[in-house]
Amino acid sequence: MGGKLDLLSALCLLLCCGSCFGKFVVEKNSLKVTSPDSLKGVYECAIGNFGVPQYGGTLVGTVVYPKSNQKGCKSFHDFDLSFKSKPGGLPTFLLLDRGDCFFTLKAWNAQNGGAAAILVADDKAEPLITMDTPEEGNVDAEYLQNITIPSALITKSLGDSIKKKLSDGEMININLDWTEALPHPDERVEYEFWTNSNDECGSKCESQIEFVKDFKGAAQILEQKGYTQFTPHYITWYCPEAFILSKQCKSQCINHGRYCAPDPEQDFSRGYDGKDVVEQNLRQVCFHKVANESGKPWLWWDYVTDFAIRCPMKEKKYTKECAEHVIQSLGVDLKKINECIGDTEANVDNTVLKNEQDAQIGKGSRGDVTILPTLVINNRQYRGKLDRGAVLKAICAGFQETTEPAICLTSDLQTNECLENNGGCWQDKASNLTACKDTFRGRVCECPVVQGVKFKGDGYTHCEASGALRCGINNGGCWKKSQDGLTFSACTDSSEGCKCPHGFKGDGVNSCEDVDECKEKTACQCPECNCKNTWGSYECSCGGGLLYMREYDTCISGKKGSAEFSGGFSFLWIIILAVAVTGAGYAIYKYRIRRYMDSEIRAIMAQYMPLDNGGGEIPVHNTQRGGLDI
Repeated sequence: MGGKLDLLSALCLLLCCGSCFGKFVVEKNSLKVTSPDSLKGVYECAIGNFGVPQYGGTLVGTVVYPKSNQKGCKSFHDFDLSFKSKPGGLPTFLLLDRGDCFFTLKAWNAQNGGAAAILVADDKAEPLITMDTPEEGNVDAEYLQNITIPSALITKSLGDSIKKKLSDGEMININLDWTEALPHPDERVEYEFWTNSNDECGSKCESQIEFVKDFKGAAQILEQKGYTQFTPHYITWYCPEAFILSKQCKSQCINHGRYCAPDPEQDFSRGYDGKDVVEQNLRQVCFHKVANESGKPWLWWDYVTDFAIRCPMKEKKYTKECAEHVIQSLGVDLKKINECIGDTEANVDNTVLKNEQDAQIGKGSRGDVTILPTLVINNRQYRGKLDRGAVLKAICAGFQETTEPAICLTSDLQTNECLENNGGCWQDKASNLTACKDTFRGRVCECPVVQGVKFKGDGYTHCEASGALRCGINNGGCWKKSQDGLTFSACTDSSEGCKCPHGFKGDGVNSCEDVDECKEKTACQCPECNCKNTWGSYECSCGGGLLYMREYDTCISGKKGSAEFSGGFSFLWIIILAVAVTGAGYAIYKYRIRRYMDSEIRAIMAQYMPLDNGGGEIPVHNTQRGGLDI
């Protein structure tokens, strides 16, 4: 056990040291201006080879260009300047000019001044370079290891454009992205995850959703056994008072500008708005709060995973109604969650979101949370990729040797989420079928494959058998019933769906009712006919010794009292056949023979031809077995 931990510690140390010496490549599309419209777009920038880039997340902030110390070579405290954001305010990106001192000193002074990131504008038009640390001996290296804010070098033209807009009173919003990630574990097991319900931010959102799916099995085991204490958080910002009545603030904020989120598509004219994201974020916080009060905080992982699958923005399902369906499927009190959410249109503080904004401000050894997603372990921000294995190792490193839970020593996970409420998945209790599966990733809802028959559906609300042999599994989910020695089914292997067999009517799934052909006058309607309804069919007989022909719903002369009649009838049949073949006697064919020319007539007539010398009458009994399951 000790050997495994020593190896883990060595690996973490190696990765962390690697981050100290690694070079940061100039990333295209790593800086995006989201407002104003005149500057909106993606720009190339160079990430500094010092500090701590916010691996695996996106940093959103507003740009400030100081009136004094514009190259940042002196402490901003000397100029009585502070760039630290207030609770709910967007992080500050400090724009400084290149020149006169090392890049690292600019970053150190910006960090001490409260900036969340530093943008250095080049002083001449040239290809971007990587901002590196000073050569040894040229500067006191003590502060270099303490730089934690990210930095980026931008072109002179972009820097000049930003300065011009700021001088005109414009508000500049920028997103910064990083793709690399390295682990930085702490020594405690309390952790929090700062996330977002928005799924339209590209690969970052996709990787965040995938992390939740992959990690939830491990997270739930640790939480259920009391090994960890997990808390989800969501970043929101307030709208500056001067912009509260603007179109942007109204569409991106709730509670009159108090709680805001960026537009998901970075386009105010289409799709969902920032306020839609804030409301869903609030709902997810309240879900955890209510679930925690009921002693099941780990259900948050199921809710967030299921919401991402069932209610994506791309399918226009990112709605309150869809979210509530997910909540109900997990058995959490919807009424309490809605009470927690409150009135998002009211001009009052929301207690839950106000606490979230206060929690963003760093306390103790933990800095401000300004990047999404962020994992905070033991009050320190985890510097690494959102990966199940890496995060689990970071959490497990917080346990003292010999006290680690089993999950920290093996990759095998055992979960039992399907035992309660079927995990919120589809279930057919009558056939003992379920879409719930316990896997190493936790519970997943996937339609099953049973005896080679694949079920199709979303796995949450419905699953339906499909393909050949589907009727052999729960009769394909269709209606089926046996009565009077007969069995009828609405399922056929040759087609999808359910359809009531001939002689029945209904939806084919829940019911098929017998059609009363006699009452509805759809059969046995000739003047001499006597109709009797049966289950799934009918019986029709003829009076006066006549014979009923079902195919043509008529009675024909069929009394067999003497050889003379029988012979005459046979002769008449021969004449009828001859007339029909040659096309003669159209008038007779029109009124009488037109109904008899098919295989059923020949078969029935053949039964009576040998009865020349027979006596008495032959009873007639007809049944129909449409849809009969033999």
